[in-house]
Amino acid sequence: MRPILAIASTTVGEAIRRKVLLIILLIGVLFIVVAPGLGILSARSETTVLKSFMLGVIQGVSAIIAVILTVYMIPNEIERRTIYTILSKPVQRWQFLVGKYLGAVLSLLLMMAMMSAVMALMFFLQQQSKNVGEVAELMKGPMMYFVQMCLLAAVAICFSTFVAPLVNFFLTVGVFLVGVFFNPLFQSLQDNQNTAPFVKGVAKVVNTVLPNFANYNVQNPLINPTSAIQNEGRYYLGITVYGVVYIGILLIIGILIFDRREV
Repeated sequence: MRPILAIASTTVGEAIRRKVLLIILLIGVLFIVVAPGLGILSARSETTVLKSFMLGVIQGVSAIIAVILTVYMIPNEIERRTIYTILSKPVQRWQFLVGKYLGAVLSLLLMMAMMSAVMALMFFLQQQSKNVGEVAELMKGPMMYFVQMCLLAAVAICFSTFVAPLVNFFLTVGVFLVGVFFNPLFQSLQDNQNTAPFVKGVAKVVNTVLPNFANYNVQNPLINPTSAIQNEGRYYLGITVYGVVYIGILLIIGILIFDRREV
């Protein structure tokens, strides 16, 4: 366990020192800070616009950080040959991969926590009622986004064990976009009794193989109280367990591939 924690802490330090990640984080924070002034641009409820914009910024910026942080993680170690120094010590390859992933997750946690804290502060200041309960309700969004980004990071780490960074970038982004926008369509095709058997089979395979990132898009119930989630606690627990299981599978696949790879 000690080698994993050491690698994870080193990875966090490297992520914090990467200027491109800090610039992206700063841009996200700035967008959240100026968000209260954007409500007047819409005829809709100012609170609704504010919630939607802030949650969208956190999700979008976090996805960019997760992809950029992880697609180069393993290839950079190989290119700089630092991996040989690490593996020459009593460190197994699976410990190296898991440590790198945990470091990426901790880095994401720090950056997303900063954006979430700024969002909570700006929303609290913007609301005249100073409703702390509403702020706490809004924080459910970033919590689910964090699980979503941990899953996205696991996809990128898995791909990084056998493809080049540029290919990994497009593969990871593609899987994320399909999981966000098309998984609900495939789920509908799978559940529809009138769907042709072949199409239903393809939809089932896609839903099984590709992670369903759309599960974590909980912003609509947070913005519109009329579309509340039934059995909210059970739903959040279910998609969290789903994410953890899927992350475990992806890491196992990555470990098996990385263990057989020549570096």
